[in-house]
Amino acid sequence: MEYNDQMKNRVKRIEGQVRGILRMMEKNKDCKEVITQLSATRTAIDRTIGVIVSTNLVECVQNAEHQEEKSMEEIVKEAVELLVKSR
Repeated sequence: MEYNDQMKNRVKRIEGQVRGILRMMEKNKDCKEVITQLSATRTAIDRTIGVIVSTNLVECVQNAEHQEEKSMEEIVKEAVELLVKSR
């Protein structure tokens, strides 16, 4: 699977959020602010996982015609398992 620029940019934004959280901790910011930012980062990670899994599912379904070793049901099941595992 190829990861497009949108996916990579999401991860870069998350990286920036995490660095910001670390700076907040180093400056002993209020725990409510830190938790808010950690929660926002977790949400961003969850959404990124969703984008990657859904893109992977679309690609797998589109390529299923060329794959004789896996049924469509198996491909969808694998994608769902990836999504469940991420939770």
